[in-house]
Amino acid sequence: MTIREAAITDIIQMQRVRNSVTENALSNPDLIPPEAYKEYILQRGKAWVCEVGDKVVGFSVLDLLEHNIWALFLDPDHEKQGIGRQLHDNMLNWYFSHTKTTLWLGTAPATRAESFYKKAGWTAIGKHGKNEIKFEMTYANWISLTQNELG
Repeated sequence: MTIREAAITDIIQMQRVRNSVTENALSNPDLIPPEAYKEYILQRGKAWVCEVGDKVVGFSVLDLLEHNIWALFLDPDHEKQGIGRQLHDNMLNWYFSHTKTTLWLGTAPATRAESFYKKAGWTAIGKHGKNEIKFEMTYANWISLTQNELG
């Protein structure tokens, strides 16, 4: 298993992963075209993939303009193996080594994603969009969480 920075050549496999999820599934896969991934990789943010062999099994994407997690998804066949947490931690370590700006995300309530972010130390601060929970992670909270894990 390898986690590395995503490249444009990973977009097809990232889309395959995004379209394979059973929770937070897209009602229409065409809503997020390849150009959207390209924009985040090249202009708006930074992205990582997790590969097993030559297959992308998970990915994460930061939106550096909005200070938001745009995506964190795993192939359902690779869930509950710690890959999501490794992608998450890698992304937050990178982010908070470059800025102290609070990071946020939105996710559907009563999902595994909601539980995942709570367990990872995110703070629910209200609603986002039509029916999502908005979470925040501050620099101080992330540093405290990582120091507690090391200590």
